[in-house]
Amino acid sequence: MDESNRASSYLDEPPNSRLFLVTSKSITEENIREHFADFGDIQDIWVVKDKQTKESKGVSFVKFAKSSQACTAMEEMHGRCLAEGTKPIKVFIAQSRSSGSHRDVEDEELTRIFVMIPKSFTEDDLKETFKVYGDIEYAIIIRNKTTGESKGLGYVRFHKPSQAAKAIENCDKTFRAILAEPRTKNASADNDYFTNPRSEHSGNDPGSNSYTFAHESSSYTTGDSWSSDIITRCLMVSSRVAITQEQICGLFDLIPGMDFCEMQRDQYGFSKGHVVVRYNNLGSAVYAKEKLNGFEYPPGNRLSVTYIDDGEDRTSPVGKMAMQLVAAQMMSMVWNGPSGAQLMKTSTGYTVPPAPQKARLQTDVALPSLKKLVASDSVVKERLFVIFNPSPLPVDVLEDVFCRFGSLMEVYLVPGRNVGYIKYADRKPAHEAIALLHGKVINGVKMKVMLADPPKEESHKRQRTY
Repeated sequence: MDESNRASSYLDEPPNSRLFLVTSKSITEENIREHFADFGDIQDIWVVKDKQTKESKGVSFVKFAKSSQACTAMEEMHGRCLAEGTKPIKVFIAQSRSSGSHRDVEDEELTRIFVMIPKSFTEDDLKETFKVYGDIEYAIIIRNKTTGESKGLGYVRFHKPSQAAKAIENCDKTFRAILAEPRTKNASADNDYFTNPRSEHSGNDPGSNSYTFAHESSSYTTGDSWSSDIITRCLMVSSRVAITQEQICGLFDLIPGMDFCEMQRDQYGFSKGHVVVRYNNLGSAVYAKEKLNGFEYPPGNRLSVTYIDDGEDRTSPVGKMAMQLVAAQMMSMVWNGPSGAQLMKTSTGYTVPPAPQKARLQTDVALPSLKKLVASDSVVKERLFVIFNPSPLPVDVLEDVFCRFGSLMEVYLVPGRNVGYIKYADRKPAHEAIALLHGKVINGVKMKVMLADPPKEESHKRQRTY
């Protein structure tokens, strides 16, 4: 296709129908067409070349007639080799004017659709209607908060982008199916078609949690039951960012005596951003409140911890005095120097543990033990490319993580971007790092870890051998 006409043809119609490929520079348009033609009608292939040398830059675009064809090609071809002796290719849905970045097979924005449905539909009806297009992770009907009646709107989350694309293309047009907007986007409250339900649940998509969203919500509420005049065994933990029940429970369980931990949800199963934690003794609750209120978890997100009414009778003067005594003892232990680290008997006979210390690495990944870095002038045998979401981890933290596989030479972050490179003096530890860390969360940051292009010197040597 003529270069001057390419701009008008690359306006992403239909949306998400164009692929962005990272390949070896030796890969040609013919190689790409040979491997991608099986997935559907290819409208155009553009191998990006240097204007002066006319050599490939190692990136290409493939435009399909349908979004489902592009998504299927991405799912099947990512990590495959197109020619003998070349590196595995990386395949993404190409950046559009609205998306702002290339999107890969793990991007949940490509798997969730928004639909208009009859108000008589149940969640089961919604699943039954759309299961023909692929495996469904969840289906939700948006309901009126007061009456509980359906608003005639819903979400369906599939396991794969190609399944969501097929549903949009092939379902009855009365559903007016579209990809759901990202949870982070601010929707205008004026648009009653799909914005209002989105704004009601912004940031509370059950897909962001690793546990079931259909759990019955507790009777605890914020506001009415909280009072600065009471100190109880029950705490309300609030977070500004999405956080799972398991994360909060794991943190507060560091203080022995926790017997209850539950995420608060509305009548539709959406998280309210609050977790109720209850201890079996007053001392632990006071200690947890004083030490973890304002604690950064994940890093950069300060937790808010307040007391809530646990339903116990506090009218007795003796009981009130006992509560105040325990609280005063605990406050003194927490704030008065070295004694804060000591164990102490409370009036309940319970031994209060030391305060949990903020770990350097906060993760569920079972990391190997620390290993020394190798000399920075060693020969680079393998490089990893890492994408960080929402922002890069500090270099010293990355060294702490990636050195544990051995032979780590250097960590390099690209200035102004959420990406970086990890250099190893041996291939085996690099591959072990990919296997263990890809898609995992460290200190609240999700990492995508993959092989990078080979170092230039090694690349030139390979070219001379061919």
